[in-house]
Amino acid sequence: MDPRIWGKLPRELLEHILSFLALKTFLNLRSTCKHFNSLIFSPSFISKHSASSLPSFLLLSHPQSSQKFSLYDSTLGNWCSSFLWSSQFLPGNSKSSTLLSISNGLFCLSLPGSFAFLVCNFLTKCSRKIDYPSFPFSFVFLTFVSTGLGYQIFVTTHSTAFLYDSRFHLWRRFRLDAHDLILSDSSYQEGVYFNGSLYFTVSDSGPFSILCLNPGNGKLDSQAIDLPENLTFLRLVSDGERKLYMVGGVGTNGISRMMKLWELDGDGEGRKRWIEVGILPELMCRKFMSVCYHTYEHVYCLWHRGMICICCYTWPEILYYKVGRGTWHWLPKCPSLPEKWSCGFRWFSFLPEISAAV
Repeated sequence: MDPRIWGKLPRELLEHILSFLALKTFLNLRSTCKHFNSLIFSPSFISKHSASSLPSFLLLSHPQSSQKFSLYDSTLGNWCSSFLWSSQFLPGNSKSSTLLSISNGLFCLSLPGSFAFLVCNFLTKCSRKIDYPSFPFSFVFLTFVSTGLGYQIFVTTHSTAFLYDSRFHLWRRFRLDAHDLILSDSSYQEGVYFNGSLYFTVSDSGPFSILCLNPGNGKLDSQAIDLPENLTFLRLVSDGERKLYMVGGVGTNGISRMMKLWELDGDGEGRKRWIEVGILPELMCRKFMSVCYHTYEHVYCLWHRGMICICCYTWPEILYYKVGRGTWHWLPKCPSLPEKWSCGFRWFSFLPEISAAV
């Protein structure tokens, strides 16, 4: 290992050699020197360890274990060791932090003692503290979206909406109509990102409707797309760019007798309509409805690697639909979950991503 020889090794060749290391091994090696630390952001290393080559997880959080999470490896199909984050690189009072959302490998936390949000990538151990847009500040609704262009935090208070864009590191403030501030009948359901815009469902004690927010101009428009009849609840889920889906209960007097899945379809003339693509089998529907006790504000949906996951705040299992196969399944309960936990279950899609910058 004569440094007179190895010191002349071309940078490109060194990056290529190190890219063959196991990701965990290389992350531990980063602390060796600044050069190795910077390699994680090099194009060759990112291409070698892209999101498609890394495992994907469904992460389960609970208020009684605020910094320890259960992980289900959806690639291998089994529960793995719990995820416990380290507070060494988290600014502020990390012990009081709360996980709010996860998007493409980035975590969005609240730091109450610091009056700020924290966006971090636990894979690269990078974080950014984002001060609240005003003081005092409390929000009733939050949506966090990370894309290849950066990330956005959309929050509403009781009278105002704010949008943070990481490209400019600035908050934008705009007013919404009073009925628009209630963007979902579930406090656990975030807006969904589709074709560069955020989509929300609104009931407001009347017929369901879908609103679309254009982050560029802050304009919130109602979508003139006919919805199915006799809906008892409605949730949206998207793969990000190509497909927008709708999950809904169908019944009378606010009681769901069945649950269906629709996909947004558009023809060549620009008209859009909802096409039914799936219906939950009767026995599975009975179980799910008994789980949520027909209290649909506890129900929320998320997208995870070709799966539409339907979750309930009061139940530790996930009902999911495999889009590629058109089949419904139950995700088994985590074996290490304490029996005394009866509610407070929050699920997130966790896709470790090296290139996700804060």
